[in-house]
Order: sequence, then C-alpha cells, then structure tokens
Amino acid sequence: MGILRHPDFRRLWAADLLSQLGTRLSMIAIPLLAVLTLNASTLQVSLLRTCETAAWLLLGLFAGAWVDRVRCLPVLVAADLGRFVLFASIPVAAWFGVLTLTQLYVVLGLAGVLTVLFDVAHTSYPPRLLTPEQLLPGNAKLAANHSVAAVVGAGAGGVLVQWLSAAVTLGVDALSYLWSALWLRSIRTPEARPTPNATPNLRREIADGLRYVFQHQLLRPIALNTANTMLFQSAANAVMIVFLVREIHLQPSTIGILSMIGLGGAIVASMITERLSTRYGDIRLLLVSSTGIGVAFTLQALTNPGWQLAWFLAATLLAGFSIIISYILGASIRQRVCPPHLQGRVSATMSFLSWGAAPIGSLLGGTLGTAFGLRPTLWTAGLATLTGTALLLPLRTARLPTPTPEAGPQPLTNPHNT
Repeated sequence: MGILRHPDFRRLWAADLLSQLGTRLSMIAIPLLAVLTLNASTLQVSLLRTCETAAWLLLGLFAGAWVDRVRCLPVLVAADLGRFVLFASIPVAAWFGVLTLTQLYVVLGLAGVLTVLFDVAHTSYPPRLLTPEQLLPGNAKLAANHSVAAVVGAGAGGVLVQWLSAAVTLGVDALSYLWSALWLRSIRTPEARPTPNATPNLRREIADGLRYVFQHQLLRPIALNTANTMLFQSAANAVMIVFLVREIHLQPSTIGILSMIGLGGAIVASMITERLSTRYGDIRLLLVSSTGIGVAFTLQALTNPGWQLAWFLAATLLAGFSIIISYILGASIRQRVCPPHLQGRVSATMSFLSWGAAPIGSLLGGTLGTAFGLRPTLWTAGLATLTGTALLLPLRTARLPTPTPEAGPQPLTNPHNT
C-alpha cells in the first residue's frame, strides 16, 4: 500500500478519486448534452470549454498568491460544495424543461472559478501534508486517480448518457463533489497557517511566482511546453465529440467504451512511472512522454468508421500513458525545487500558463472547425503539439536535486546531463 498507509493522505486520495470520477462524467456529458439535446453548433460546443477554463486567465495568478496566505484544506472543501450546488442545478432545470445553453455557460463559468481555487490549493497541499520523499509516490497515487477516472468515467459517462440522459449524468457529477467535500472534512492532520508577510503586496507576490518560474532552468521549459500542449489539446477536445458524433456517427455509449479502452494506458503509466523515473531519470522520461503526447494527438486525425476506429484507440492509449507520466513528473519536479513559501504562487503560475491556454485553444478549435472542417483541425492540433516538444530540449543539460527526508525543496545543482 505504501503511501496509502498515511491515513490523511488516504482521505485526500479518496476525495480526489470521487471528484475525478465525477469530472470525467461531465467531460463527456456536457458536450453530448449540447450536441444531442440543445442542438449546439461546433462553435457553441467549443464555447462551453472556453467558459469552463476562462477563469484561469482571469484569476489563476491571484489564486496562487492568495493560497500562499491561507490554509488549503478549507479552500478545497468550500470549492467542492460550491461545485455541487452549481452542477446540481443542471438536472433540476432539465427536469422542469427550462435548461438552455446560457445556463450551461453560466454554470461552467462559475464552476471554473471554483476549480481554479481548488486546483491551486490541491497542488499546494501535498507538500504541507507529506514529507519530501513522499511527494513522488503521493503524486503517483493522485495521478492514478486521473487514470482510473479517465477509464471508468469515460465508459460510464457514455453509457449513463445513453441510458439516463446527459442531464441526469451531470447530477451524478454533482454528488461526486459532495462526497469529496465530506472526505476532505475528515482529514485530521493540523495544517499550519502560512506565516503572513509583514508587508503584503499582491502585485509583488504574483511577480515573485512569475519570476521564479521564468528564471528557473527546469520550470520555464516545462511551463512553456505544457502551455503549448494544453493550447492544442483544448483545440482538439473542443471538436472531438462533434467529430465522433457527426462525422464518425458513433453513439454516446460507443464513444464512452472506446475512450474507456483507450485510456487504459493512463492506468499503466500511474503504476510504472516511479520505476521508469528511477531507471531512466526524470528529464529523459519527461522528454519521451511529451513526444508521445504529440504523436498521440496526431494519430487521432486518422480516425474513420470501421476498422480505422483502431487509430482512435491507439491515440487514446498513447495519450493517456504519456500525459499521466508528464503530469506526475511535472508536479514532482515543481514541488521538489520550489521553496515552501512559493508553492502556491509557482503552482498557480504553472497552471495559469497551461490552463490559461485552454480557453484560447477551445476558441481556436471551434473557429478552425467551423472554417476548415473538423478533421483538418485535429491534424493541425496534433502536429502543433508534436512540434512543441522542442521547447523541452533545454532540459537535456539540467539535473534535479535528490530529495532527502530532512531536506525540503532545493535549488538546482550544477547542470549536467541525466
């Protein structure tokens, strides 16, 4: 069991798993609700993802500075409860026959604000709960939640939409946030309130986070590459459901099952990343996994009916495997090299650069899909992601510090190849 013997990490892990399962349900249910029930256009569907992630552009950096001033756990609980209320409003409106695209935009926009606060607090909380040598196995377990949720949620989401309707499926998502809040409330390890700055200055504190990331030999290329990947992943995701429904003519349950099979690669990645890291080194493994993401997104464009659905399976297998490895390594590297008093701001800066690209990418995907077609949009997104791997090449001359039980986050040692 390893890290799961830690009772409060086990509670954090259980809360995260429930929340991730619900989120995965909504990732399929929301665009299907828009396409099948509300007859939304390609651009309107892409705007849903834009609303969901736009808060990162508006609040991402502020959230990091704020989280460094407060305890993370109350933020996590409050954000989960708020998202429960928002998503529960969708099946209620559908029940009374008054659900509109406008309501979906509003719900996703407000939920996006809460998600920003939750995600920044969530990535800043493990260093407050775990010792430095526990961070990699802890992040691997949390990444495993992404993997399990991706597989189970994708399959269950498509089936539930077909059996119960998309609106009811979103009600299940709402309940997942409630359960997550209850698990988080059960954590007992005291969390010290961060030492207040003698002369608080929000602008300076945000600038400190930006400066640390962009001056850091490791974090700068990771942040830029992640932003590029998120930009074009969002462009592809914005049109993918429309592509599978209107061009490949798949049913919701079929989309869910195919996604579930393909995302099995994510589970494998969460199980073996620690061993691969030990054998090949974090930097080398990060370069390979980033290349894998680009190749996977490019393969999606080859999807066609019949046996050529195998391209979609191969793409999602490779993407799930590569994304989870990149996520685990990126989070662990950031937590290991970042000083404790900057964890929230550096986390928010990294998230701002990546998730801030998501609404832009969603708009880009919807615009390209409307102007040039869905398949050309997938080709463009895949090749641009693959090209962006070059942003990581400066990492070849960097070496990570070795974590010890006594040492906290450390600066870089002299650069050498790993």
